Amino acid sequence: MAALGDQCNINLPNQPEEDEEVFDYSKRAQWLRAAILGANDGLVSIASLMMGVGAVKDDIKAMILTGFAGLFAGACSMAIGEFVSVYSQRDIEIAQVKREKINNIITTTNNNNTGGNEKEKRLPNPFQAALASALAFTLGAVMPLLAAGFVTDRDVRLAVVVGATTLALAAFGGVGAVLGGTSRVGVSCGRVVVGGWMAMGITFGLTKLLGSTGLGM
Repeated sequence: MAALGDQCNINLPNQPEEDEEVFDYSKRAQWLRAAILGANDGLVSIASLMMGVGAVKDDIKAMILTGFAGLFAGACSMAIGEFVSVYSQRDIEIAQVKREKINNIITTTNNNNTGGNEKEKRLPNPFQAALASALAFTLGAVMPLLAAGFVTDRDVRLAVVVGATTLALAAFGGVGAVLGGTSRVGVSCGRVVVGGWMAMGITFGLTKLLGSTGLGM
């Protein structure tokens, strides 16, 4: 019987640690979306503007000035839009925290406000969001301007804008996929690049069409 009891001792394989922490990539979603959106918007908007001007004018000065005007206007627009959006979100979260504090005071004791204090510390900062959005837009917008700023021939300049924008779009798509924890890096890059090509192509084509009707300067 003792031998039989010894044979019943079965060594089970080590079970995986249930407490092992898995990084939550969704925590990055908000700031990652804002950064990628801002940089991508700046890049595509300014590149498309430059393509549109280049469709009807040979003057490099007109293209560069239009690009910088778009950069200034777009950065201000992104900053103001992000500020208003995040401030609205902050107001909603503050109101929710106040309701939870009142509920805690009614149902428990006055000292049980740890959860509310933690939520107050994590409230979004509209000023930081506005600055980050404007900087991201500016970063994207500067790329086609720097690429084409020293090319005198119009056709070469347009090709340089398309090439530089394509490379930057692929980089943004890849960085966004890696930071987001997805394995579909190629799909992400392709989606962003094709979207940028469409924006530049449509802007170039429609501006060329308007210029051919006599509306061009």
